[in-house]
This record gives sequence, structure tokens and C-alpha cells, in this order.
Amino acid sequence: MLSLAAGPGPEADEDRSSFVPVLLNYWHTAVRWRLVIAAIFGACLLAGLAVTLLMAPLYTARTGIEISREQKNVTNVEGVESEQAGRDLEFYATQYSLLKAESLAKRVARRLNLAKSDDFFRAHGVSAEQLQKVDRTGRQSGGSSPRERLVMAILLQHVDVQPVRNSRLVDIKYTSRSPEMSALLANTWVEEFIGSTMDRQFSSTSDARRFLEGRLEMLKARLEQSERDAVAYASGKNIIPLDEGTDGGTRTPTSRTLASANLEALNEALQRAQADRIVAQSRIAGGSAANSVEVLTNPAITQMRARRAELAAQHSQLMVTFEPEYPAARAVQEQIIALDAAIAQETGRVAKSRQQDYQEAVRRERDLEQKVGALKAVLDGQRHDAIQYNIYQRDADTNRQLYDALLQRYKEVGVAGAVGVNNISVVDEASVPTRPSAPNMTFNLALALLAGLSLSVAAVIGLEQIDEGIRRPEDVSELLSVPLLGSVPLVKEDPVAELSDPRSQLFESYFSVRSTLAFATTHGLPRTVALSSARSGEGKSTTAFALADLIGRTGKNVLLVDADLRMPSLHRILNMPNEVGLSNLLAGDDDIAAIIQDTGRKGLYLLTSGPLPPSPPELLSSTRLAELLQVFLKDFDHVIIDAPPVLGLADALLIGRTAEGVVFVVEAEKTPRRAVRAALRRLREAGNQIFGATVTKVAAHSGAYGYAYGYRYGYGRKDAPASGEDG
Repeated sequence: MLSLAAGPGPEADEDRSSFVPVLLNYWHTAVRWRLVIAAIFGACLLAGLAVTLLMAPLYTARTGIEISREQKNVTNVEGVESEQAGRDLEFYATQYSLLKAESLAKRVARRLNLAKSDDFFRAHGVSAEQLQKVDRTGRQSGGSSPRERLVMAILLQHVDVQPVRNSRLVDIKYTSRSPEMSALLANTWVEEFIGSTMDRQFSSTSDARRFLEGRLEMLKARLEQSERDAVAYASGKNIIPLDEGTDGGTRTPTSRTLASANLEALNEALQRAQADRIVAQSRIAGGSAANSVEVLTNPAITQMRARRAELAAQHSQLMVTFEPEYPAARAVQEQIIALDAAIAQETGRVAKSRQQDYQEAVRRERDLEQKVGALKAVLDGQRHDAIQYNIYQRDADTNRQLYDALLQRYKEVGVAGAVGVNNISVVDEASVPTRPSAPNMTFNLALALLAGLSLSVAAVIGLEQIDEGIRRPEDVSELLSVPLLGSVPLVKEDPVAELSDPRSQLFESYFSVRSTLAFATTHGLPRTVALSSARSGEGKSTTAFALADLIGRTGKNVLLVDADLRMPSLHRILNMPNEVGLSNLLAGDDDIAAIIQDTGRKGLYLLTSGPLPPSPPELLSSTRLAELLQVFLKDFDHVIIDAPPVLGLADALLIGRTAEGVVFVVEAEKTPRRAVRAALRRLREAGNQIFGATVTKVAAHSGAYGYAYGYRYGYGRKDAPASGEDG
């Protein structure tokens, strides 16, 4: 087969007429091994038919599910997995692998208790004897029982996961001999797959909660310690914080302590004292107290002045009528003097109170200044101490924030784990199948044909590699390094009868060999030609007779010599006696004319082998054969010698050396190339000239030799098309 696929060599490039297309070579090969191919195809079809008829009916149930990348979360609480966790390319491949996991098969087996279910084993063709054999095997340490392992193997073998292309849908199919069992297992398989997915999610949530619990305990201890450190430091430094905040510009943490609050209050009191002192001082520096606001607004002084004004008016009226010494006028005057004294006394008291207010304001201002200065010193020291206190406080705040965040996440994970999420939904539940899914006669026969085709190709390739026969005309020149004289077809009738008909295919092919042989020498047809082959039965004797007969038809006298002194056959081909012959002449008999027989064919005479000698090489090794040939050539134009096969014998080497050359006969597709090469090598080493090779018994289907295309087209046959009709 490999040689058939090879391209044409240089000789083929020069002679395009000998080129055979590759596909045609394949066809020739298939036709050559048609019986083997037919046998393989027939055996495969019979096997497929037998398997189909003997198989138990199987029922397949289908459950359709949808696997989404996004989980269907019933709460707004984020789970442990991120939103992008399921968007990887491996997501669906992982889901398909999980659908075929052994752990899922174990869940299904344990849920339905299949290890103890006889219906399950009957639905899968497991007999009671097989179960007993399984039960006799021991349980593995720490593993499942033998039945459980068998159940898991059966489940995984009969479940089929088929993703629907370009979708999120997946078909889960289960096949068994029981339609009810198939539907039950298909639905249970999907339910357990959803359950295992939920369990894995809950397990991951539990792991996250355990991790968060550990982190919370650690952060809680750190938070408590950092708060203790901050409080202890504040107590040691007498820092009493009232409230805390941050500077809006620099976001630096600030704290308001008791000292700063006291300082603010004293500072405000100092400011008020200073204001009071300034007011008191301005009152003192403002002039006489009689015209001051306090005096003018004093109720007592106002009343006394009003009374004095009344008395003054009364006194003036009395003065109009009476003298100043008038008792009534004097009494009024004395009252006026008393009121003036009282007013002066009250005015003096107001002036004295101004002075006292000023002094008190000065003292209060001075005291407040002293206290503010002392608090400034205290606050300045606390500000230096507040640096370390802020460090403790920031550490406590950081730990508190981490603790609060982890606590919130812990609560969210707890809620998500309690509610659960699911990204798998059932689209179609499996129903009990009503028709078997297998065996499928058409599918099984098609599979058998495919197997037959594969086996046929493999067998033909193997046979082609093993077969070393000559299959193509080019093989003679390419593989044997000898010229191709012609090829002779295989005929079913008697070759002698076929050669009697000039229009026969056999006649035409041998005539072509005779014509090609005429170009083997410079003087035309060789006068003495020996025919031999690698082994017996290759058509050597028939070829010798055919060449001799064809040469005799051209008006030449031809002597056909049967030199095969071991297995002669020419006398049987021509139906002539063989009492005397070549062996007698080689032994010394000189009556050549009495031994040579006339065949009755034009120009053809026969010298049979005669009695078989005990040692043919002894007779052939002498010079007697060469002398006889010289004698024959005096009466005959050509001498055709039928020699024995080359391999294993020395006869052909001795005979060929006495003739002008040898025509080597090769049976098509039968004789191994190694045998032909060995025979040709022996002939050459013995000094024989080889005119060429003739390929015999070419099957009519072998298009490589042209017989498949109507070799006998035309040539004057009665059934040939008339001139001008193209076949």
C-alpha cells in the first residue's frame, strides 16, 4: 500500500502513458484483495447482527438540569465565594467532572441502599453467582464493602453526562435494563448532585466561620489589652478625656480633657473679670459721683431729690409771704438741709461702692490670671503626655475597627450559611422510558461496517506489505533491474487453444513479447533463447511454446527443446510422446532426425526431454549441449529452450550459458521479489545474458497491466465496433 501511494519515478515522468493515478492504484489493490475484504465485511456484519440480536434491551432515562455561573442567593448577604469565582473557563469542566465523581456515586448508592437491592443488580445483568463471588472478596481496611465498590463501578459505567452545546443545560442520562430503575437513578443522581453542591458550600461556610471565630478571639484579646493600656496610661498621667474627635484639615486625632475644659472656663471668667475691671475703672475715671448713672438711677436719691424739690417749692412760697425766720419757713428749711445731707451721704456711699467694685474686679482678675497660668502649665504637660496616649488610643481604635468588621462578616457568613445558595436547577425530571434505547440495529450494523472498513484497510495494508509479488509493470525495471518484455494475462481455457486464435488476448500478449524480444539484440530475434523462472509453475513452459509457435507462424523454422530433465511438460502441452528426447542426445545418440518431432504447427518442431536421467547436471555440464545447438542451428532458424527453474538447481545456469540469452518468466503477484532477485543474481553470476522478463498469469482485474480496459478492443473481432465507432 505504501508503494502504491508513492509518486512516479523518473521513468514515469518520461513516459506519461505508464502513469497510473494513486486512487486507481488503491482501487486495483482493493480488487486484488476483494475476497479478503468481502470476508472481513461479512464477518463484521454477521458479528454486528449477532451482537444486536443477543443483546438485552436497554432503557435510557434523561434528566435535564441548568448550571448557572451566578448563584441564586435568596439574601443580600454576600457568601464566602466571590462574584467572579464561577466565571473561570474551568467552571463548567469542573461541574461535569463532579457529575462523574465517585463521591456522587457513593451518595446515590447509600441513599437508595443499592448494595442490598436485588432489583438494581438484575437491572444491570449481574447474576446471583457473580454477587456471591463478589461477596467472597474481603473488605479493604477502612474502605467500602465489595458490593459497594461494585455498585459504584456500575453506576459510573452506566451514567452519561452530556452538556448541551452553547448553553448552560446538561443532560444526565442513565441506562439499564429496567426503565423504572433508569428513571429513579437519573433523578436521584441529580438530587444528590444538588445536595453535594450545597454540602460543599455549607462546608466552605463552616470553615470560614471557624476561621473568623479564631480571628475574633485574637482581636478581642488585642482590643481589650490596647484599651487597658490606654486607660492605665491616662490614669497615670492624670489625663481625663471628656470627648474625642479629629482635626478636619489634618485628620489628626484630638481629645478634650478636663484640664482643657477648666482652662476654657477660667479663661472665659478671666475675660469677664477683665471686662468688669475695665468698667469699674472707667466709672472711677468718669468724674463726680453726683452725676454718675448710679446716682441718677438710685431710687432713694431720686425720692429724696424729689422731696427736696417739693420742700424747696414750699419754702419759696413761704418766702413770698413770710420772713426766713418764720417758724414754718424755718421748719421747711431744716427739712431741706436734712435732705441735702442725706443726699450727700447717699452719693458718697455710691462713690465708695465704685471704688470697692474696682478693687474687687482687680483682685478677681489677678486671681483668675494666676489660675489660668497654672492650668496652662498643667495642660502643656498633658499635651506632651497625650502623644503617647494617642498612640495607645489609635491602637485601641484600630483593633476595635478590625474587630467590628470581622464581627459583622462573621454574622453575614452565618446568615448566608444558614440560608444556603444554589446555582443548579432541574429543568426536566426523568420519566420512565417506554421504548428501549439499545440495541439499535441500524447503528450497530453501521458500526460493524465501519469496523469492517477499518479491519479491511489494516488487513490489506498488512497483506500488501507481506506480499512481495510483482504487481506493476514498473516493478520489473525498478525492482528487478531488467527490461520488461511484456505481460501475459491469466486465461481459464487451454492456453494451446487460446494461442490458436490470432484474435485472442493471450495471442496478442505473447505476440507483443515476441516483438519486444526482437529488439533485444542487434540482429533481431535471438537464434537461441533459454526460458527459465525462479520456481516451477510460473508459466515458463507455456511461454516457451507460445514464443516458438509465434515465431514459426512468421515463416521461420523453430525447434522447441524441453531441457527440463526433472519435470518436463512440453510433451503434455502438445500431446506428443516422450520416449526419446534430449537426454538421449546428451547421452551420445546421434540420430537427431529420428528424435525431433513435427508438431503439425507451421514451422514448429519439438525435442522432448526424453527419459529422466539420474543426474541432469552431469549431462548438461559437458560440451555436448553446445555442440547440439550448433547442429540444430544448421537446420532451424531459432531454437527455444525450456529450462528448469533457477533456485535450488544448476540446470538453468548451464543451459542459459550455452544460449544467446535468457528470458526470465515471473508469475504476477505470486513469486516473491526476493526469490526473483536471487534467481537473476545467480544467472548473472554464472555469466548468462538476460534479455528481459515476462510477467505471466496477470489477472484480468489488474488494471496496472491494461487488461481491465478491454485489451482486445477491435483487432478485427466479430464483435468489435466498426470503423469510426469509438468504444
